[in-house]
Amino acid sequence: MTGGSVTQQILGEHLVEGELIAGTEIAIRIDHTLTQDATGTLAYLQFEALGLDHVRNELALSYVDHNMLQTGFENADDHRFLQSAAAKFGVQYSRPGNGICHQVHLERFAVPGKTLLGSDSHTPTAGGMGMLAIGAGGLDVTMAMAGEPFTMTMPEIVAVRLIGGLGQWVSAKDIILELLRLEGVRGGRGRVFEYIGLGVEALSVPQRATITNMGAELGATTSIFPSDSQTLRYLKAQGRERSWRAIAAGTDAAYDAEIVIDLDALGPLVAGPHSPDNVVPVEQVAGTLVEQVAIGSCTNSSYHDLAIAARILDGRTVHPNVSLVITPGSRQAFLMAEREGIIETFLRAGARILESACGPCIGMGQAPASSSASLRSFNRNFEGRSGTPDARVYLASPEVCATSALIGRISDPRELAIPYPVIPLIPAKYLIDDTQVIANPPNPATEIVRGPNIAPLPIFDALPDRLSGPLLLKLGDDVSTDAIMPAGAKVLPLRSNIPALAAFAFARVDPTFAERAKKQPGSFIVAGSNYGQGSSREHAAIVLRYLGVRVVIAKSFARIHAANLVNFGILPLTFTDQVDYDHLASGDLLDMREVAAQLDAGGPVRLTNAVGKVLELRHELSARQRQILRVGGLLNHARQGVLAVV
Repeated sequence: MTGGSVTQQILGEHLVEGELIAGTEIAIRIDHTLTQDATGTLAYLQFEALGLDHVRNELALSYVDHNMLQTGFENADDHRFLQSAAAKFGVQYSRPGNGICHQVHLERFAVPGKTLLGSDSHTPTAGGMGMLAIGAGGLDVTMAMAGEPFTMTMPEIVAVRLIGGLGQWVSAKDIILELLRLEGVRGGRGRVFEYIGLGVEALSVPQRATITNMGAELGATTSIFPSDSQTLRYLKAQGRERSWRAIAAGTDAAYDAEIVIDLDALGPLVAGPHSPDNVVPVEQVAGTLVEQVAIGSCTNSSYHDLAIAARILDGRTVHPNVSLVITPGSRQAFLMAEREGIIETFLRAGARILESACGPCIGMGQAPASSSASLRSFNRNFEGRSGTPDARVYLASPEVCATSALIGRISDPRELAIPYPVIPLIPAKYLIDDTQVIANPPNPATEIVRGPNIAPLPIFDALPDRLSGPLLLKLGDDVSTDAIMPAGAKVLPLRSNIPALAAFAFARVDPTFAERAKKQPGSFIVAGSNYGQGSSREHAAIVLRYLGVRVVIAKSFARIHAANLVNFGILPLTFTDQVDYDHLASGDLLDMREVAAQLDAGGPVRLTNAVGKVLELRHELSARQRQILRVGGLLNHARQGVLAVV
C-alpha cells in the first residue's frame, strides 16, 4: 500500500481483520513487543499460563527500568524472574542500568514501518522514527507475544501540520505542550496524531520522539512522524542504516481533521499542577520558587537534551535552595555524556546524577519536599505521582529546567545572559555498545526463578447474569491510573503480588476502599469523563476485579484502561444521558439483570438505582469483547483454545 497517510500505509500492511474505517474494530499483526519490569512480571506470568514454549512475534524485549530501588528483596526477585523467563521463552533482556525502554528501543531496535506493542503508555515514543507504536495493557502484549493480532478500534487520523521553524530557546517539548494546550488530555481519544508539513523536516528523531512520547498525555492511540532523511541520518549514526525505509504520506492522503502549529510563534511553555494540559507561557509562571529540578525521563533524556542542559550550567552553580537531579535516558547517552565531559559539568554545577531509569517520574525516589514546587522535564504531573502528596509539579523543557535550577525560580531561558548553545542535533556517530542486552534463543529447559513475593495469578469466574451490589466509589473527571493504583517506591515492588497490591487500590482517594470492597463483592464504581487516563498499568483493572468490582460506569473511558477492564472481566458502561451521573451516589445499592442478553442486543443496558429509578447505560463492546467478558476475561478466553497460533 503506497498511498494514503503514513498511519494508513502501516496499518494496511499489517491488517489482519476489518477495514480501515474510523470507529470500526480492526486487528493488526504486531512485529515488536516490549515490556518493562513494573508490568513485565505479570505479563510473563500470563504468557506462561498460555502454555506456549516461546514467543511468536518477530522481536520481543524485556526491559528493566522501573523498579530499580532495591530496598528489599522484591524488585531484585522480579528482575531474576524476568531474566529467567526471557531465557526460557526467547525474549531479549535489557539488563538494569541499560536504560529506559522507550529510549533504548528508539536507539537500538525501532524500525520504520513496523508495528510495536508495549505494556507502557509511552510506547508511542518509537513513532518518532515512523514506527506504528501503541501502548496497551500487559495482557494484550502477552497475546501479541503469543502471535495473536492486536485488536483495537480504528482511530481517526489527525494531521498536525507544523509550519515555520523553532526559535532559539524553544524546543520539541514546547511543540507537544502547545498541542496539549490546544487539545487537552482528552483531545486524543480515538485518534492518531500524524505530523506533516515543512516544520517537520528540521526536527531530529530525538526531537520527534519527545513529541510522540508525550502524545500519550493527549489520550491518543499513538503519534507518528514520516521516515525521511532525518530518520536515515539518525539510523546511520546508530549504525543501523539497513533498517531504514522511506515512508511519507501520499499526495492522496486524507485526514479526519487538521491542526496547525506555527513554530515561529512558539515560546517556552510550562505545564502547571496537576495536569499535563495545564499549559501556559513561561512568563505566566516565571518567578515561582522551586526547590527541586529534574531533567530526564523517557521524554527528555537523550544525549542532546543532556548536552544542552550542561551547556547552560557550564561554569555556573545550581541555586543553593535547589536540588538538581539528572537522569540519562540510556546507557548510551550516559556513556557519551561521561566521555564528553557533560557529566563532569553537571557534577561541578552541583547536580546529582541518577541511574538510567524512570526514577522520579514514577515516584521511585527523589520525592520533593512537603508543599514544595518541583520543575521536571517529564511527561506527567498528576497529583501525588512524585511521591509527595502536596507537592506542586511543573513540566517544561530541559532548557527551562536548567535555567530555573540556576536561578531558583521558574525562569525564561531567553533572559539568560549567554549565547544560545549551538549543539548538533545528532552526533556523527553514537557510542554503540549492546553488551547489556542479552539475546536469548528459546530454551524450554530453563527454570523460571520465583521469589516469595511473586504470587500466582488470580483466577476469575465468568460474568454472572445478574449484577447486584453497592456503589463503592463515585469519582469525578480525568481520574488517572495513578489514582486507581498508585506507583512509587512503596507500592511498585508489589506489582507481581496482586493480593498484596490490592490493598493500595484508590489509597490516595479513599483509604477505606480496599477493605470495603473485599467485604462487598459484586460492587460498582462510577466516574466522570476520561476515567483511567495515564499509565497503561493493567494492575489498575486487575486489583479492582480481585476486590470484587464487576462494573465501572463512566461518562467516558481512556482507551487502554477500558480495554484492561474488559481483559479482566469488568464491565465498562457509559451514561446514555450524562445527567444520570447525578442520580447515583456512593453507598447506593444497584441492580442489573439479564446482563448477557442486554449486551448482545446492542441496545441500552438497564440499571436500577437505590430509589427504583431505571437508568439506561450503553456499551461500545464488540462481539469479541462480549465473549471475553462472558467467560471472565481474556486469559480465560485464551485458555479455552481461542488462540489463532498454537
